[in-house]
Amino acid sequence: MENKPTKKKKDINELAFSIVQQAIGEIQPEDEKPIDPNKNPHAVALGRLGGLKGGKARASKLSPEKRKEIAEKAAKSRWRKKD
Repeated sequence: MENKPTKKKKDINELAFSIVQQAIGEIQPEDEKPIDPNKNPHAVALGRLGGLKGGKARASKLSPEKRKEIAEKAAKSRWRKKD
């Protein structure tokens, strides 16, 4: 069985220190990625917004038959045996 990496738990003092550092802007939060300076930040935000709602909007426009076809195709490819 493969060992899964575990998340290192921080000491309460380390956690408090990192929160203060983030609050005063010394370090960026781990979840936020720095924006590429070559990209327009407004375009990045719009692209993310569209990406978040894209799948739901597409699914709501599909007929039940078409959704079923897509789901069957996905299931077949998921369970296809690899040689």
